[in-house]
Amino acid sequence: MTRRLVVLGPAAAAFRFQARAQAPTDGWIPMFDGRSLAGWKETPFPGRGMCAVKDGAILLGKGRMTGVNWTREFPKSGYEIRFEAARLDGNDFFAGLTFPVNDSFCSWINGGWDGTVVGLSNVDGYDASENDTSTNRDFVKGRWYGFRLLVTQTRIQAWIGGSGVIDVGLDKRKVGLRFDDTDLSAPLGFCSYATAAGLRAIEYRRV
Repeated sequence: MTRRLVVLGPAAAAFRFQARAQAPTDGWIPMFDGRSLAGWKETPFPGRGMCAVKDGAILLGKGRMTGVNWTREFPKSGYEIRFEAARLDGNDFFAGLTFPVNDSFCSWINGGWDGTVVGLSNVDGYDASENDTSTNRDFVKGRWYGFRLLVTQTRIQAWIGGSGVIDVGLDKRKVGLRFDDTDLSAPLGFCSYATAAGLRAIEYRRV
């Protein structure tokens, strides 16, 4: 049975965390046209679900891990990316974003482990459930949430619906990826784990 996406309202337009996170209000570049996977390709995860576009969203089907990779140019640092995502079925992470951090990569996990863990994988060799970026948040199935990530040469910050959830300096810290196929999402990609998800309103800008 196909689950219909339930739109519960737009994501918050303004996000504030700390003064250093504020940036110009223009310059956003759309990454999803709402009609096709142009600019994206399915990530070749073993046991993946199907990917499709419906009702203005990218649908990640329920599989072991399912995702899409960005195929076009993207900066290594000095950027913001924002998007909306919803968990449609399942109880694990629905909005996993793997992204470049200078000459490395990291993943922002949302709704992992027991369905509530938010954090970065990995920081200093520890995953999102174990390092100091780890927090817990309840996500209502079928509800859309706004996410925003800021990456500079020296810092990673993230927000959900206008609330700051991650603020970590990169001085003397090591970021990397877990050894569970998330490297297939690099350099930039979204994924879900044993969970069906929707993605929309994806865009980025340089800062």
